[in-house]
Amino acid sequence: MPFAHGAAGARPRPAGMGGVPEPCPQAPLAVLSKVELRVSCKHLLDRDTLNKSDPCVLLLMQSQGQWMEVDRSEVIKSNLNPVFAKIFTVDYYFEEVQKLRFEVYDSHGQAGVGTHDDDFLGGTECTVGQIVAQKRVTKPLFLKYGKFAGKSTITIISEEISGNNGYVELAFRAKKLDDKDLFSKSDPFLEIYRIDDDRSEQLVYRTEVVKNNLSPIWEPFKVSLNSLCSCEEKRKLRCVVWDYDSRGKHDFIGEFFTTFEEMQKAMGENKVQWDCMNPKYKIKKRNYKNSGVVVLLDLKIHRVYSFLDYIMGGCQIHFTVAIDFTASNGDPRNSCSLHYINPYQPNEYLKALVAVGEICQDYDSDKKFSALGFGARIPPKYEVSHDFAINFNPDNDECEGIQGVVESYQSCLPKIQLYGPTNVAPIISKVARVAADEERTKEASQYFILLILTDGVVTDMADTREAIVRASYLPMSIIIVGVGNADFTDMQILDGDDGVLRSPKGEPVLRDIVQFVPFREFKNASPTALAKCVLAEVPKQVVEYYSYKAFPPRCPRPPSPEPSLGSPH
Repeated sequence: MPFAHGAAGARPRPAGMGGVPEPCPQAPLAVLSKVELRVSCKHLLDRDTLNKSDPCVLLLMQSQGQWMEVDRSEVIKSNLNPVFAKIFTVDYYFEEVQKLRFEVYDSHGQAGVGTHDDDFLGGTECTVGQIVAQKRVTKPLFLKYGKFAGKSTITIISEEISGNNGYVELAFRAKKLDDKDLFSKSDPFLEIYRIDDDRSEQLVYRTEVVKNNLSPIWEPFKVSLNSLCSCEEKRKLRCVVWDYDSRGKHDFIGEFFTTFEEMQKAMGENKVQWDCMNPKYKIKKRNYKNSGVVVLLDLKIHRVYSFLDYIMGGCQIHFTVAIDFTASNGDPRNSCSLHYINPYQPNEYLKALVAVGEICQDYDSDKKFSALGFGARIPPKYEVSHDFAINFNPDNDECEGIQGVVESYQSCLPKIQLYGPTNVAPIISKVARVAADEERTKEASQYFILLILTDGVVTDMADTREAIVRASYLPMSIIIVGVGNADFTDMQILDGDDGVLRSPKGEPVLRDIVQFVPFREFKNASPTALAKCVLAEVPKQVVEYYSYKAFPPRCPRPPSPEPSLGSPH
């Protein structure tokens, strides 16, 4: 299809977003899997007068009609047929048309990628579904206005990452490599290729170049087991050492073959080196031994755990609800009030509370939930509070189950005076302090979900942004449900789906932990639709936090004894 250039300088998407538009209020899309994309090009245009182009690939994804930059590759110097080591990872949604755009630029430094039309080497568009279905797609590159970029092509190869996939951390060095330079020493780098069933070779990783050194130590790196060996430990790997050349004509030093199984065994037996062989020298030179040796310095296997791994390992979800009691809700005695207790139908606050709470309670063993209120004058002195227990017990704000929260909510309404303003930072900070105590245990034992039910726009926005940034480093997620018909446009700022939330000082969140949903979009939907939407991101957020902290799941607890026939259930 003709390619319309013009996405240069697109606003970067936050990591992990994948550019997927927010699916609510319908049931959220299920991520079938993550897909790894590898990119290579052939016959690129030569934009440089004295040398060849230095290509870099930008990956963009269409979100709500706009192209957003998701990621970019490394720059490969002086090469018109580059094979990029960068692996792009995207979420794959079966029922969503996920449009991708690949743009290739001649780089003049990382800051200059995609800023000048004359550096544009071509681009193409396709969908994730097309790549997944074909596994390998080769497409021509187009310049502006649908003009072909000569014979330039781009090839995208896709691989699904299996759900139980892990990754491996490797570190290599070499000793006494052949010197390929006349006036200095070699500038070696290492490439690892996976040999597939059809005998084709797939680049897995390319190390950095170590200048002027025949015994280099390369930086440790991580690759998924899927990338390294398709999760098959006996799959053959080809490892090649090159002497870097700035003109792209790298000199071959030597190679060796191994498997991931052999690497693990070698580490266990302290026989962690391979002869780096040049086949031509082996034929020509009678006493040829090797062109140096490559040493495996370290190998660490890291399993990637799932949400269920943590839950089945005993991680408890601690649920806190915070209810807005500001005056803008209206007098609870008036039937027009958002807090009006109708004996025949629950109000929006109760509907949202029950829909979300009934799912969360399945993951909490003691079924006790903290219930807080904000924005009201409370007895006995009727001073304004922004973090009071709705059961009026400051020493224990927990209620027995969701029904206990409902009862405390209904009984506290006649005892308080609705006031204001709508400050939520104190509530977030209060839960964050408890989560911080949990973090210090350094194990995956408790994760905290804060459900904030509010009828208006937050008035302490700066403090709230600061509190959310702090909370993003803790085992915590925040769900905000907007009740009523207020204009909640500003609340979208707190939800990281449209960009990276930052503190007033400019510090970004570590993780996207906030999900905002206007309840009015679910008035005609079932309670499960709301729960699905607001809780859809929680499993990912739990895994992201524990993965960031490198906390594995705890040991699974033994099952509870079956209740006797006569016991209450």
